[in-house]
Amino acid sequence: MINQITESTEYLQGKGFDQPEIGIILGTGLGQLVDEIEIIAEASYNHIPNFPTATVEFHKGKLIYGILEGKKVVVMQGRFHVYEGYSLQDVTFPVRIMEKLGITTLLVSNASGAINLDYKKGELMLIDDHINLQGGSPLAFKGVSELGERFTDMSAPYDADINSKFESIAKAHNITLHKGVYASVVGPQLETRAEYRMLKIIGSDAVGMSTVPEIIVANHLNLKVAAVSVLTDECDPENLKPVDISEIIAMAGKAEPNMITLFKELIKTL
Repeated sequence: MINQITESTEYLQGKGFDQPEIGIILGTGLGQLVDEIEIIAEASYNHIPNFPTATVEFHKGKLIYGILEGKKVVVMQGRFHVYEGYSLQDVTFPVRIMEKLGITTLLVSNASGAINLDYKKGELMLIDDHINLQGGSPLAFKGVSELGERFTDMSAPYDADINSKFESIAKAHNITLHKGVYASVVGPQLETRAEYRMLKIIGSDAVGMSTVPEIIVANHLNLKVAAVSVLTDECDPENLKPVDISEIIAMAGKAEPNMITLFKELIKTL
């Protein structure tokens, strides 16, 4: 993997990706942030050596480098998921590349379902902690200790200082920002009523199919990390209706301006 990381990094440096400070993973609900970036260079995933390719139709597939709020950023426009058939090492490979390029902070967005029924669809949730239900670890491979501490501490995976800034920004802009626990499952099928009940019992406030693998690897690499979910549906097992994916995408789009405000205002302070 070290050779692959070096090859991918050198390719991007040759394309003009020069010492970004902040990495951003654009999940559902933050795609339009790209419009705010002064783009200097970009590379399609299928052109970057050793990179996976996004297969979900509403996830684009580009790595973008540029200036946002005066900071050098590298942005994943489209992420990878275990449910696409990728390994956890594939899913998190881009985080290792962004760290090699120079980032010290990783910001992540995603769409999730609200398990906590005090949270409503269209609102945002700051991830304060998580539960990994993906059935594996992106650090469970031979040679991982050559890239960082094998037994990575996860007592506080999300940066308290960044989270505090997010909360202050939300308050100043009158944005509802809950704080809670995100459970990450494999998918791509959505949950049963019994699974929603289980998720609530074990302490989840929201559930999704991404983010946790990237957070684990970011901690492995000693990056500062923060993540925000847009809550696209309410997961009430007693009143469960069939989910329409187009409605989920539309709800994410509705919440997008608030998500963009949070991320832009935060980046000013970093």
